[in-house]
Amino acid sequence: METTSRAVAQAVDGYLNADFPWYGLDGAFTGPRWLMQVATAADGAVEHGSIGHGDEPSVRAETTGEDRERFAVVVTVAASPSRRSADGTGLLEATSVSSAAWLAGVGLLAFTWPGQMDHSMRDNWLEQQTDTAWVLADDLEGAEWSTLSLPVDGVPQPFHYRESEFGWVLAGSTADGVHLGAYGRGMSAYGLGFAVVKDIAEYA
Repeated sequence: METTSRAVAQAVDGYLNADFPWYGLDGAFTGPRWLMQVATAADGAVEHGSIGHGDEPSVRAETTGEDRERFAVVVTVAASPSRRSADGTGLLEATSVSSAAWLAGVGLLAFTWPGQMDHSMRDNWLEQQTDTAWVLADDLEGAEWSTLSLPVDGVPQPFHYRESEFGWVLAGSTADGVHLGAYGRGMSAYGLGFAVVKDIAEYA
């Protein structure tokens, strides 16, 4: 029990180190909420992180009916301009709505693979699908995406949205400047709303 508590505390610490607000589903969602992970730059700055809602997804082949997990994951991405890397040797790309769309697309892939595929082929499939997710994220005005309006802290905001056989992905920005991505399956994206997480420890 102590080990579990320590791991939870460390996860919360990663979120608390961010200098931007975290977003999750708003109060209309009453199911389980849980922390996933944060990503940091070489200098330790938190760049993005994910918060889950619903059933915790497992890495497994596609299922249908009652066995299909119902979840939505919200990805918050810090708005950053193009900048020098911590060691001064390179340039880090600016973040954008496309960054959030790509992270959401890859996040969905991480928990899915086609049922007819065995584990030995999954790495190649995942690499190909990750490249595809980047191409799609880089063309948010393309035919693969539609637009919908969803509330963020009660204010409607435009989002880019697409569906696939594995679930759905959406991406947009908030009024306070961070970028939001989300992905899920078994839950309709059209009924979602987002809100700033007031106390991240409640998700632990």
